[in-house]
Amino acid sequence: MSKYIIDFKIEGMRELHKSLEKLGSVPQKHVTASARKGMNIPLKAAKAAAPVDTGNLQKGIILKGERSRYKGKKVYRIVFDPAMNDVFQKYGGYYPVSQEYGYFTRDGRYMPGLMFIHKALQGNTGALTKTMVDTMKKKIDAEIAKGGLR
Repeated sequence: MSKYIIDFKIEGMRELHKSLEKLGSVPQKHVTASARKGMNIPLKAAKAAAPVDTGNLQKGIILKGERSRYKGKKVYRIVFDPAMNDVFQKYGGYYPVSQEYGYFTRDGRYMPGLMFIHKALQGNTGALTKTMVDTMKKKIDAEIAKGGLR
């Protein structure tokens, strides 16, 4: 059993749950839009915190949606653009990953990573969940109003 217990409450979740019960099923387009809008917050923070040498690393940070077999689920990851692989492959390594997680220098010393993506996700968790829940609630309420269920 873990000795670290985290307890948190997401504001607006109860209202969102009630709206979803009224609607019946979850429209996938609303789930996708809400998840994307929420993940834009840590994406912007990661781009701002990325090291700037030529600016290619900041340009190369993108969101990528994962495909799911389940309706009502959408997951976005912050990844490095595969179209920029020729720019990122430097000195026998992959530049963005080495900047994020660290690397060993030629003389054997370890250079710790900057963890800019990790910190961007960790520091914006509250804003991310609030944005996702608020966006989803607005879209579901508009769907209910459009359908005449109110």
